[in-house]
Amino acid sequence: MREKRRRQRSLFEAKSVDHVIGRELTAMSAWLDQQPQLLELIAKDVSPKGLAQRGRAGLSLETVLRCAVLKQYRQVGYRELEFLLQDSHSFQHFARVDPLAVPCKSALQANIGAIRAATFEALNDCLLAAARRHRIESGQTVRFDATVTASHILEPADSRLLFDGVRVLVRLLRAAHDALGAVIVFHNRRRVAKRRMRAIQSARKADRRVQLYRELVAVVQAMLSEVAAARGVVAHCPAVWAIAWCVETAHYQGLTERVIAQTKRRVFDGESVPACDKLVSLFEPHTDIINKGGRQIQYGHKVTLSSGKSALVLDAVIEVGNPPDTTRFVPMLERHITRYGRAPESVATDGGYAAQANLALAKQLGIKNVVFHKKCGIEIEAMTSKRWLYYKLKCFRAGIEAGISYLKRCFGLSRCNWKGLAHFKAYVWSAIFAHNLLVFGRLRSASG
Repeated sequence: MREKRRRQRSLFEAKSVDHVIGRELTAMSAWLDQQPQLLELIAKDVSPKGLAQRGRAGLSLETVLRCAVLKQYRQVGYRELEFLLQDSHSFQHFARVDPLAVPCKSALQANIGAIRAATFEALNDCLLAAARRHRIESGQTVRFDATVTASHILEPADSRLLFDGVRVLVRLLRAAHDALGAVIVFHNRRRVAKRRMRAIQSARKADRRVQLYRELVAVVQAMLSEVAAARGVVAHCPAVWAIAWCVETAHYQGLTERVIAQTKRRVFDGESVPACDKLVSLFEPHTDIINKGGRQIQYGHKVTLSSGKSALVLDAVIEVGNPPDTTRFVPMLERHITRYGRAPESVATDGGYAAQANLALAKQLGIKNVVFHKKCGIEIEAMTSKRWLYYKLKCFRAGIEAGISYLKRCFGLSRCNWKGLAHFKAYVWSAIFAHNLLVFGRLRSASG
């Protein structure tokens, strides 16, 4: 017969961590405990504004680092991270957080967001050095491939960008009006701009769409004129907010004028605007247009990754624009040689990197086996001396596809929710460091 009521659990009973997540946290924590120098790397980023100088003590450097890893490892936002730290004894133990003083969402965001991409890259270098010492990754056999990390934006359209410009300018003008009163005169054109945007999206005839675009551009230009007049008034105000207002207004005014220019070129003049000249977001203007071989167009940044036999990510480069893969082969090799002090013995890449010039330069660098997934007219004997080795390295190259998929599915590399280019790079490197720390912990535990 079942008991009517279960005995209440004591607060002092030890919780079992014999679970896959618990074992992974233990393995990662063990290595972090052995690396006190990591805290010195993030001290310059976090200490000035992340740690309180008076009143209640801020988060420790150790907690900040471990919370950054935990956020990417569990793929949660700051609000969910706060809940995990309040709810889970295992996560509290990993993050070195006092159960009675769990940091709030804003404190976590301020501290983790202060860590720069260069710092995460330095942390990853320390991890790769430990992998070499434990003979987990020698860097003698590497593979390259590229992927795209999307920015946190909607599907771009000129009509939407023009409406965004009106919406932001109205918000800024309202703020100036609230601070200075009736001196700031403006008209709220958000409603008429939104109506034109919706009409453009549903218009079927090209002539009708062009006419609606002309009306929407006229609305935006009227808003820009009012912003220019308001800036002349606000500029005479000595307050700090006025200086910040003028800077922000000039920023969004310049972006809005770029949208108007590209709309005129594309819609009115019928010109095909190059991807490098297009602006796809007012809020993430750094976003690139990535078109990989005629497949679906993506909006974000191209990331070139290198990996080894251990599945650790050895290097990553957030590219500018959409450079061809053939132009990135030699720079990635040179970065690897700089990092490891010697050329790898074997390199395997996708067919997009295949070129006679790349093969010749790789051989000059002392690389014995250079394998491209697609031969593209290159003989196997020119790439490697043995045919069976060619097919072996070709299969080895395919493994990086699974690694990229794992990074995207489990560590958030598919889409970056952080704002700004600097934070975009920091997000990518934080995901890579958390991934490598988990893989390193697993391999170290398996090797005993």
